[in-house]
Amino acid sequence: MYEISRMSDKISTSKAPKPVGLYPHARRVGNLLFLSGVGPRVAGSDTNDSAVPGLKLDHNGNFIDFDFEAQCRSVFDNVKLILEASGSSWDQLVDVTVFLVHMKRDFQVYNKVYAEYFKDNQPCRTTVEINCLPTPIAIELKCIATID
Repeated sequence: MYEISRMSDKISTSKAPKPVGLYPHARRVGNLLFLSGVGPRVAGSDTNDSAVPGLKLDHNGNFIDFDFEAQCRSVFDNVKLILEASGSSWDQLVDVTVFLVHMKRDFQVYNKVYAEYFKDNQPCRTTVEINCLPTPIAIELKCIATID
């Protein structure tokens, strides 16, 4: 069972990574569930860089170790945690917007992992390259799901 804090239609869970700002993990409007941007930090972690799977930085913020596939798997797992804590599920996803910080380098790996996770449920999808994210992650998802 997940610990859920509900303030009206706002949903937050201690099982997912803490947001990096003042916003809930999700918000319900009617039968739709809107997830805030979800990154790959380890579930339950705060915003420190060591909590990102596949990422190790030196004291100057340069990559020592980088495993994009690990970040992809972690962000998908975090989305699933938030969906379940909200009373929805993976198969109720209807729209996924994916933000990548390096499309040319990461798209093939992302597309391969995405196909594994979404082989049965195939929501609408948009993938965009962005300059950066608030923490040193390489992927973030913004999702919409249905909820009963």
